[in-house]
Amino acid sequence: MDLQRIVAFVVFSFSLLMLWQAWQDYNHPQLVQTVPSGTSPASVALPTPGQALQAPQEAPASGHVAVGARAVVKTDVMTATIDANGGDIRELILPAYRQNDDKTQPLKLFEERTGRNYFAQSGFIGDGLVNHKTVFELVPGEYALAPGQDTLKLSMRAVSGNAEVVKTYTFMRGSYVIGIDYTVRNAGAAPLQGFPYYQLARHGQAPEGESAFVYTFTGPAMYTDAGKFQKINFEDVAKGKVDHVKEAPDGWIGMIQHHFVAAWLMPEQAGDSKREFYTRALGNGEYSAGLILPAMQVTPGATVTTAMRLYAGPQEQEKLKELAPGLEHVVDYGWLTVLAYPLFVLLNWLENLAHNWGVAIILLTVLIKLAFYPLSAASYKSMAQMRKLAPRLQHLKERYGDDRQKLHEAMMKIYQEEKINPLGGCLPIVVQIPVFIALYWVLLSAVELRQAPFALWITDLSEPDPYYILPIVMAATMFIQQKLSPTPPDPVQAKVMMIMPIAFSIFFFFFPAGLVLYWLVNNVLSILQQWRINHVIERAGHGKPAAK
Repeated sequence: MDLQRIVAFVVFSFSLLMLWQAWQDYNHPQLVQTVPSGTSPASVALPTPGQALQAPQEAPASGHVAVGARAVVKTDVMTATIDANGGDIRELILPAYRQNDDKTQPLKLFEERTGRNYFAQSGFIGDGLVNHKTVFELVPGEYALAPGQDTLKLSMRAVSGNAEVVKTYTFMRGSYVIGIDYTVRNAGAAPLQGFPYYQLARHGQAPEGESAFVYTFTGPAMYTDAGKFQKINFEDVAKGKVDHVKEAPDGWIGMIQHHFVAAWLMPEQAGDSKREFYTRALGNGEYSAGLILPAMQVTPGATVTTAMRLYAGPQEQEKLKELAPGLEHVVDYGWLTVLAYPLFVLLNWLENLAHNWGVAIILLTVLIKLAFYPLSAASYKSMAQMRKLAPRLQHLKERYGDDRQKLHEAMMKIYQEEKINPLGGCLPIVVQIPVFIALYWVLLSAVELRQAPFALWITDLSEPDPYYILPIVMAATMFIQQKLSPTPPDPVQAKVMMIMPIAFSIFFFFFPAGLVLYWLVNNVLSILQQWRINHVIERAGHGKPAAK
């Protein structure tokens, strides 16, 4: 069995799988729930403790969001726009990152745009308390961190019945974590009770500019100690078929997309407190994911404060791990996490040495090749022995014709006589496949590669090569590998193997440059490795080089 054909088959099959997943995601019809005419924000039902986890509730139609006084808060890592209506964060810009479809514009994680609304909302469930539809007293204008200032607070006030509520946002220098505090004072004669809730309301579409050829997940996600990390499809939410943890004393919930995440995190000092998790379809292709905390009791004349944290930023694994248990799993490698995460750690370490992610990818590829060199050598030796038997096996095929049982018995007899394992050339490659796929997911998921330059015309390893040079060179290396491998006896198979490099180059036109760089370096090393092993095998008398 030829090594190059095995590798080509595996990689080609994997590429087809990725393409099919992306095609399904990209072309899946959007599930839309209509909203009765005349619906207004004030008439929309709030989440209800114990009931919010049941049937989805409706929301105002897209584009009918109330707009009020606004404050714009600027830090060194974000710009947030806060509306007096509910104190929502209506827009969140991350200036360190660029949009997928327009590299001249900074990335908008939250935005207010017809059909693509994405807000952070919060409030209380209970009569006479504020919620995300309450209009706060907000002093509009621009607020910015001053030189030497590490913390910036923005407060707004609302009076609802006998409750006076002050909502305060806290922004910190160099941090994507936003603190949200509510201070509630009971000015009445009767006790107040309210359930704090925090939610993210988002459209159900993938980020604009995402390649349809590379599948990444977009949607709600949550983590609890009991249920561990769970991703939730928008389609399942719309159909009411969500099967996630509904209640837990720990955990977080948020929305994830390629390279970025927004999640509600309990403050560290909050301890274990019962919370309800919910996901709902809001109609018009919009969804919400949030949590409800236990009831807050405010006696007459008393003042009570409750706090929450919102993380909204890049999926940097090491930083996420420090914020909340399980938050680092938003960089999801699936069942290959046990392999992918160590590969990322090694890649990150190499980048710290080389100070270039492209060079780090090359070094990592070399190390992987060296680690698997003994397996590759054994594989080539086994295939060389099989090549020696090729004339005898061909004679058996001519002799027995369509009698497959006798042909199989005769072939097994030859294998036993020559002490050859016919799978000896295949099994070493099968062992390497999980590592190759894990590295694929590492390079695809690492936000550190976003806008990371390599050299010359490659200015962003997370984007396709703008001039298609890397895919073309990679196709050339595959042709060279074909020449180093024996020509298949079947003419049809030989033609298919010659077409393979062209097909691969077409696929890789749309893949991120970091992935193509890995495959290119891997091919070059494979050529050198194959030539060297063939040379050694020839000198040892095991067979002729594959090229001959």
